[in-house]
Amino acid sequence: MNTPAIMEKLKREHRLTKEEWIFLFDNRTRQSDEKLFRMADEVRREHFGNKVYKRGLIEFTNYCRNDCYYCGIRKSNLKVSRYRLSEEEILSCCEEGYRLGFRTFVLQGGEDGAFAKEDMIRIVSAIRSRYPDCAITLSIGEWDKAAYQEFFDAGADRYLLRHETANKEHYESLHPKQMNYERRIECLQALKEIGYQVGCGFMVDSPNQTSETLAEDMMFIQDFRPAMVGIGPFVPHHDTPFKDKQSGTVTDTLFCIALLRLILPFGLIPATTALGTISETGREQGIRCGANVVMPNLSPTIVRKKYELYDHKICTGEEAAECVNCLNARMEAIGYEIVVDRGDSPLWQGEKKA
Repeated sequence: MNTPAIMEKLKREHRLTKEEWIFLFDNRTRQSDEKLFRMADEVRREHFGNKVYKRGLIEFTNYCRNDCYYCGIRKSNLKVSRYRLSEEEILSCCEEGYRLGFRTFVLQGGEDGAFAKEDMIRIVSAIRSRYPDCAITLSIGEWDKAAYQEFFDAGADRYLLRHETANKEHYESLHPKQMNYERRIECLQALKEIGYQVGCGFMVDSPNQTSETLAEDMMFIQDFRPAMVGIGPFVPHHDTPFKDKQSGTVTDTLFCIALLRLILPFGLIPATTALGTISETGREQGIRCGANVVMPNLSPTIVRKKYELYDHKICTGEEAAECVNCLNARMEAIGYEIVVDRGDSPLWQGEKKA
């Protein structure tokens, strides 16, 4: 085996064996990384040109029933200043976002029992009624399949649910025993069966991650064929059990983004806020290595700092318009254009037509 040949195979076939994946992760060089980044950018440009899609992120609650060891809003963190946005506040965020050219709204929150299924159906229905030309993405964790179906029927188009890791033992090292790896995978399968544009993902350089677990992540993604994959570097939070763990690196994250672009030529892959947090130019580098989505924050500035999944999160004090103008300028400076578009996955569109 040699790295260039494996990368060419991945570009051609969009999948590798476990042994080939492990070889790629274990035999990186600066030269091979740079070659991979160029390949990913070429594939991205072939299918999306220089377009970058923006998603309006609305972090509507930081209450969570879960106790993930890495997360700043985990249930056991009693130092968090908790908040919930009202339906009116959520709709106000959408109104501002629409004015700023957003055509996708992402409702993200902890698994907050105060938002019952009926509440989410009502909120999704209200957004769908007011903004029929927009996509609605939910990122609200694990529910039963019937609830996912009702959210979909109310107007939700996409669902983001990171699988976190495709290795059961690794999953259990990141989560308390009340959380179940098989349950997470079942939720992802249910979402896809319903017809959502589904997004999964993982943290790069998370504690206990190895070349083997990363290989299993890539194999899961190449088989599951999600419309979206959200990855970013692990960044510790000072009030979690992982507070002293080492943060992920830019180069490792870019490497994984580029690999994902070769697996999913038509995929929607964000250059995440976490990547921008560990490097001032992280999001630009992500776009250059195959990403094609950015997610400015539409949440009210008064709550931004309270939705702290990890330390030093960027853009917590900026108004939505500031975030948009800043990102527009950043993307234009490297030759890309943020467009006013729903930005649906061509892969998903083809599947729906079929």
